[in-house]
Amino acid sequence: MMNLNLSGTINVFKLLAKPSLCLPHSTVSTFNEIPSPFEKVFERQGRKVDIRAVILDKDDCFAYPNTNEIFPAYVERFRLLKKEYPNHRLLIVSNTAGATTYDRDGRLAKELEAATGISVLAHRVKKPGCGDEIMAHFKAHPEVGVTHPSQIAVVGDRLMTDMMLANMMGSWGLWIKDGVKPLNEKSVFSKLEQRLEPFLMKRGYRADDPRSPFE
Repeated sequence: MMNLNLSGTINVFKLLAKPSLCLPHSTVSTFNEIPSPFEKVFERQGRKVDIRAVILDKDDCFAYPNTNEIFPAYVERFRLLKKEYPNHRLLIVSNTAGATTYDRDGRLAKELEAATGISVLAHRVKKPGCGDEIMAHFKAHPEVGVTHPSQIAVVGDRLMTDMMLANMMGSWGLWIKDGVKPLNEKSVFSKLEQRLEPFLMKRGYRADDPRSPFE
């Protein structure tokens, strides 16, 4: 099964022009360390953040790669997050399950929805380029109250896909730095990202805070 991420390849050029696009607005070690209430992770210097919906990556974020089960240590935090963001306020966006170039018949998405009780976005363009499809999803569910990308937070373990998606959309990005897999089992790209974030931060790069619809 071919798993080419054309979106990621094309957006490398954007990253070369603006390296801060891959940086998170906040970082935690694992899914279990996401604070409650969720907004606290982004609030600083008295600024209030209005998060109305949360995008979750799957692999190495809340589940071991190539599985659909919530990692046992994260089950309680996952349950609380579902309570904080009920119904369509939580959305899984994965470059495997739901990505129509990979999950062609939607079977993986259906299995993941059954395992988690959360909708999985069917998207044609892989992360980081599927922002328009995400906004179209929330437009189709006006009860969520998302009217602007700054009301969305993206949670994931990858800088080049999840955090770039957040920054390119104008949303908030929360990086799960260590994830589920131990470092010695991670891909070469994940290991490189572990070094890239401190490298860029030391050189003064920072992710731009999303602008609210009132700014």
